[in-house]
Amino acid sequence: MKKKILAVLLSAVTALSVIACGGNTASTSEPAAAEPAPKEEPAATVEEAEPTSIGSSVEGELTVTIWDEGQRPGLQQIVDEWSAQSGVKATIQVVDWNNYWTLLEAGATGGELPDVFWMHSNVAQKYMENDLLLDLTDRIAASDKIDLNNYYQGIVNLYQSNGKQYAVPKDIDTIALWYNKTIFDEMGVPYPDDTWTWADFKENAKKLTNENHWGYAIAPGNNQEGYYNTIYSMGGYVISDDKKKSGMDDPKSIEAVKLFTDMIAEGSCPDLATVSETAPNELLCAGKVAMSINGSWMLAGYRDNEYAAANCDVAVLPYTNDPSDRVSIYNGLGWAAAANGKNLDAAWSLIEHLCSKEGQLKQAELGVTMSAYEGTSDAWVNSVSMFDLNGHMKMLDAKLVFRPYSRDTTVWEDMMIEKLQDAWTGARPVDEVCKEIAEEMNADLAEE
Repeated sequence: MKKKILAVLLSAVTALSVIACGGNTASTSEPAAAEPAPKEEPAATVEEAEPTSIGSSVEGELTVTIWDEGQRPGLQQIVDEWSAQSGVKATIQVVDWNNYWTLLEAGATGGELPDVFWMHSNVAQKYMENDLLLDLTDRIAASDKIDLNNYYQGIVNLYQSNGKQYAVPKDIDTIALWYNKTIFDEMGVPYPDDTWTWADFKENAKKLTNENHWGYAIAPGNNQEGYYNTIYSMGGYVISDDKKKSGMDDPKSIEAVKLFTDMIAEGSCPDLATVSETAPNELLCAGKVAMSINGSWMLAGYRDNEYAAANCDVAVLPYTNDPSDRVSIYNGLGWAAAANGKNLDAAWSLIEHLCSKEGQLKQAELGVTMSAYEGTSDAWVNSVSMFDLNGHMKMLDAKLVFRPYSRDTTVWEDMMIEKLQDAWTGARPVDEVCKEIAEEMNADLAEE
């Protein structure tokens, strides 16, 4: 029965857009006009880790599976360091976001999950409830490398169930405003800074629009990288703290969504057909939009895109009325292991290495992602020279709101994305669409 329930959930997950946290569309689907830029050599700046003691029970091989090719090179360096110390071979396999969850569904129903893999807020509760993840509680308690007090607690708590810990935080992400300096210069608009309000954002998007490019682009699936941030900045909410009520019919939530639908109607944002064919971040990389709101996980995609590397930079998100209204939705992946894995000691040893202070610092230094271990992400800012990544780092000092989720996130989130298409096209009024979303979302939450 547990496997049947999980299969239903994971089938729904595959419908999710790749823009969810950790997806890297710029690195996997670059526009044809943009050639890859020469990669910087971050490895040269990383100091060799001190040898560590790895238990004699660690041996054999491990399968490690993730969904982001942009993160693979840096993570493989860290994994290789562990392999050299442990003698255990571990090669990272990259499977794109949708197929990743199909792979895990097959592994869950067939009894063979990868040894070590990423876990996400959308499905974590179901995996934990179905006993598919290795309980790490006792191993963490016995570890001299992992102290959960050192990580962002919202991410720690995400991977807990019934007092047990099933994953160790891998990273933290923030949302920031990426922009095309060349278009700003061409149109005579000053670069965005920390004084911008959302009203300024909307007005400047108009000024940045002409027959060759739009001011901004957003798709219905750009929730964490879009309207979730404005909803909370404007005083609305997506889901109540107790996970029982939708906030999408709140007047402030409706106002926040309307900010973007008004921009589409005014012509400063491309229409639904355009963003359905070409993702907003790809439009930025092609010089077709002046601004794109993106997560910090997009660094590798922009860094390795020749056009973006030469023309783009990043700033903090705008606020509504006061700087205290500046909000970033945040999330964090977790490193997890299969409960029925054949090499549990080795799997834990690798997770321990990846999530140790040294492993997290190296992850940041290599420009893989911001790290979940507090105090290590400053190194991420210095991992590249072409962008001022303080735009993302400063968002850690804004109001951080954890990515809205519940036990069955994908059920109502997929529904929301589908229904918002009518608001994007203007087929129905925004308030009508949002109220319908709230009604159906409330019904979904009542069934959880």
